[in-house]
Amino acid sequence: MTPNIPPIEHSALHQRVAVSFARQGLMRHLQAPLVRVAPGEVELWLPYSDRVTQQQDGFHGGAIGALADIAGGYAGLTVAPEDMEVTTAEFKINFLGSRQGGALRAVGRVVKPGRRLIVTSAEVTHVADDGQTSACALMQQTLVPVPRTY
Repeated sequence: MTPNIPPIEHSALHQRVAVSFARQGLMRHLQAPLVRVAPGEVELWLPYSDRVTQQQDGFHGGAIGALADIAGGYAGLTVAPEDMEVTTAEFKINFLGSRQGGALRAVGRVVKPGRRLIVTSAEVTHVADDGQTSACALMQQTLVPVPRTY
């Protein structure tokens, strides 16, 4: 059983992010939906499956880190110029707990927009099958706007 993932919202900004997100092979492979896009904020979910586990059946730190990185990155994209993408220059993550089952919810937020650097954060929360939530990870990152090449 997986917790109910919220319905996907649609807007022009959501469409811009969704076009880029659809090019993310890793997120397609992990079956992580882009759920919500607002100026300076993006929400992704990652359902529990054997694709995202470590040897003790908890969510793998690499999957958690990727989800946080991508949530923060797309939050940054919402404030970047239309003809640009963003790339991660660095991030720091604290893993706060290992969980099994349910899903992960990652919310990326812009902390400081800029022309040369964009600073974001992402909170990753575990949502159990019964709806209970617990902190899973906290990330801060620096993004660099780059020309879109597609």
